[in-house]
Amino acid sequence: MKLLAIIPAYNEAGTIGDVIRSIKKHQPSVDILVVNDGSADHTSEAARLAGAASVLELPFNLGIGGAVQAGYRYACKKNYDLAVQIDADGQHDPAELERILSPIREGAADCCIGSRFLEKRGYRSTLFRRFGIRYFAWMIRSTMKSRLTDPTSGFRAVGREGIQVFAGYYPDDYPEVEAIALLLRKGLTVSEVPVMMHCRQGGSSSITPAKSLYYMAKVSLAVVMTRLRGAEKTG
Repeated sequence: MKLLAIIPAYNEAGTIGDVIRSIKKHQPSVDILVVNDGSADHTSEAARLAGAASVLELPFNLGIGGAVQAGYRYACKKNYDLAVQIDADGQHDPAELERILSPIREGAADCCIGSRFLEKRGYRSTLFRRFGIRYFAWMIRSTMKSRLTDPTSGFRAVGREGIQVFAGYYPDDYPEVEAIALLLRKGLTVSEVPVMMHCRQGGSSSITPAKSLYYMAKVSLAVVMTRLRGAEKTG
């Protein structure tokens, strides 16, 4: 099965090379696409030196949603069977890739998410963020009837149907939870596997405490609207 690793990157020149080398070590047959989201540093050069198969240059910073969708459009156009998202900051461990990919390869799920909370190991974020993650897990369970422990995890893989869905539409702002709701609304199956994650190896998070309340309100509304659209189609 043709596999693509999508790495959205914004000013990650300090970490992108190690991430690519680790991916190639653990999944030698994978194609690697770095989506350079208008970086002002040498992210593209570092990615090419590390052996990225392709670097997609966005003309300006679109944000995480736009960068990830660009990756899925590439995957759809090139007829990939599997696509996996990996952060460029070193938080996601490529040694865990096979765990995430196996349920899709075996036909047990259309999307598989790497969860920090199924096993108590590795970095699991701050107390405040864990509260937010539990809140979104409750929201997905309440609105979409799906039990997930780590819906904000960006370490996830999808099969061909998921690639087509995300190539057509991917949420713009804080997209992880809404993307899950979109797959569930379309009848795709979403599962989780335990993975170990690390604290970011470089850069800083775009989600500041001041943005957290906006994040929770925006994503909550988006999930509810996604659920309502699904109810309208089945009604």
